[in-house]
Amino acid sequence: MTNNFELDFSEDLCFCNYEKEAFKALDFILNKNGLGSKFLGWVTHPEVYDREEYSRMKKLSEKVKKSEVLVVIGVGGSFLGSKAVIKALKPYFKQDGLDIVFAGNNLSGDYLSELVEYIKDKDFFINVISKSGSTFETAVAFRVLKGVCEEKYGKEATNRIIVTTDAERGLLKEFSDRVGYETFCVPDDIGGRFSVLTAVGLFPIMCAGIDTDAILLGANDGLEEYTKKSLDNISLKYAIIRNAMFKDKKKEIEYLVAHEFKLTYLQEWWKQLFAESEGKNGKGLYVESAIFTRDLHSFGQMIQDGNKITFETIIEVENLKNDIIIPLIEEDFDKLNYLAKKSLNDINKVAVTATRKAHTDGDVPTVRIKVPKLDAYNIGKLIYFFEMSCAISAYMLDVNPFDQPGVDNYKKNMYQLLEKM
Repeated sequence: MTNNFELDFSEDLCFCNYEKEAFKALDFILNKNGLGSKFLGWVTHPEVYDREEYSRMKKLSEKVKKSEVLVVIGVGGSFLGSKAVIKALKPYFKQDGLDIVFAGNNLSGDYLSELVEYIKDKDFFINVISKSGSTFETAVAFRVLKGVCEEKYGKEATNRIIVTTDAERGLLKEFSDRVGYETFCVPDDIGGRFSVLTAVGLFPIMCAGIDTDAILLGANDGLEEYTKKSLDNISLKYAIIRNAMFKDKKKEIEYLVAHEFKLTYLQEWWKQLFAESEGKNGKGLYVESAIFTRDLHSFGQMIQDGNKITFETIIEVENLKNDIIIPLIEEDFDKLNYLAKKSLNDINKVAVTATRKAHTDGDVPTVRIKVPKLDAYNIGKLIYFFEMSCAISAYMLDVNPFDQPGVDNYKKNMYQLLEKM
């Protein structure tokens, strides 16, 4: 088994027709001369990350692991990346050791109240993540949970709160320096949705007991593979496919499809990555996600027979850690003995193939990304693959991949209304 990913496309697409445009987009990234170029630090980060900070993170994570709960406070890229990796690599049901819970990504009083009730009798740490310290949802949650921590631990609370923020400025940095919190850095040249391979994502991930060295190794191998100016570069090919679907085939929606529930939050991270990077100036694919075969029994009907404005990108994991064999039953009451002694994962692969054929026959083009296995190395590489593809794809659309001006609109309205409460 190799560590290489594979990509194939159901349609007959001449990639060479898009070569010049795609190579130009990649040059913007490598030469740092495109829109938003000051936020390209993620490109080389797996190779040049701060080893001293990384060592501090590891040392502190060992202390946090001895507690019962880590509360990660953050919104958007400040929590989706770490949650995606943790959910992908931890067991479905067996939750030994540290419980990692998330806050500050919504304004539900019901959720935060239950969280406070959950942690108040437990041994816990807090990791608040915000570059500025003024992100509204995060700031509200931190205000509440900081009080809970101080009420429980008194002066010791200072050693229970870990802050990931700007290296030099901002409300949270200034307060942390004054109080004496342990701090890690959100790099100036990396935006939130590209930050999972920094302290933003890596500290909670290592607290979960996941091998972050392997994640960074996978990302570093991705750096080597996915920065090549070649049509053999599958990250570049994926960006070409997306642009061909949007510009030439008039597709409007891309579904990221997985057949493993563990990838649900990777899908959520992917949606933020592409939606915030490309959804500007009336451009960009609307990104959605689906878990098959579950969702084939709901909006699978729309995909198959509805408006033909969609295409699918399928993540197929070739080798999974666990499996189960279908038993042979003498009475065969369910008429499934023809599947006896077959593996459920193999049956799932048949479902992948059958669904892909049905959708392709129904004018729903499909991209397949084959990942050798679901482990720390391959997750790191997959994250880098999508980050690079996203930046190339956005530059091919002639938009800035690294800003999000539309996000501020709701905030302005909300602040005006809050002042009237």
